[in-house]
Amino acid sequence: MLMHILKRLVLWVPSVLIVMLGVYALAFYGAGDPIKLIFLRAPGDVAYDPAKIEAIREQAGLNRPFLAQFASYIWNLLHGNFGNSLTSGRSVWAMIKAAAPVSFQLGLAAVIVTALVAIPLGMIAGMRQNSRLDFTILGTAVALWAIPAYVAGPLLMVALLMVLPSGQVPYGWGGLFSAKIILPLIVLSFQPIALILRQTRAAVIEVLHEDYVRTARAKGVPEYVVALRHVLRPVLTPVVTQLGLIMITIVNGAIFVELVFGLPGLGRLTVQALINSDYPVILAVTLIGSFLVMASNLLVDLLYPLLDPRATGMKEAR
Repeated sequence: MLMHILKRLVLWVPSVLIVMLGVYALAFYGAGDPIKLIFLRAPGDVAYDPAKIEAIREQAGLNRPFLAQFASYIWNLLHGNFGNSLTSGRSVWAMIKAAAPVSFQLGLAAVIVTALVAIPLGMIAGMRQNSRLDFTILGTAVALWAIPAYVAGPLLMVALLMVLPSGQVPYGWGGLFSAKIILPLIVLSFQPIALILRQTRAAVIEVLHEDYVRTARAKGVPEYVVALRHVLRPVLTPVVTQLGLIMITIVNGAIFVELVFGLPGLGRLTVQALINSDYPVILAVTLIGSFLVMASNLLVDLLYPLLDPRATGMKEAR
């Protein structure tokens, strides 16, 4: 197990470098010049002074060749230096430390809510295949999947504004256990719940055709025992895999949710950085997102042997 973790960690290094190289290339050859944008937002004729623009670009090291800038950035990363924001001058690491806990808490809560809601409903729908209850649950899942976060968030916000006084509408961040977090959490969980529910239902239907399940039913084992003891564990293996992958969906959806509900997380920080062409912040957020996806995949690999010990045996046999 330890060797498996070490191998995955070693594979992370080239993967992260490739991602960072691609993002850095897009920033370097992109249309947005942060130095020009800073001057264009400044009052007066200073925006049209090419000499001052070039002087600031040289001071920031943005006039060097692409590979020299990228090598310098990687060297600074190895020393724990994410650089400073080109627009505010603040430390990028300080900005990340302020925003990351909000997004991570929201994402973790969304995964937990998704698992607690989607897995039981998927089990019920699979065990009652082609019944009215199955069609109702599946239809609800399809409807939730069709509503993206950037549509559900504003609609729910407008609906609350029509019902509640403006002072009571949830807006901003009050902590994970605050009432303000309920609505963003619901919006962020819509599509993940639909995805995991359908995955669970499909896995249950497949497992129900296994010989050991038919044998248990033939022996008169109660249906809830069949579901919990014989069906649930093999169903969790593909579902946990999908739970690890939906972290990407949650991170992408968090951008719109944080903007709509005024949450000071990484999504809001990313949008501001993209608008301002603040490349150090964009690169730092990309690095954290890549690490999050890889960590989720590693966690799924570690959970496989616990859910299905046969997975480890098959890997060793290969």
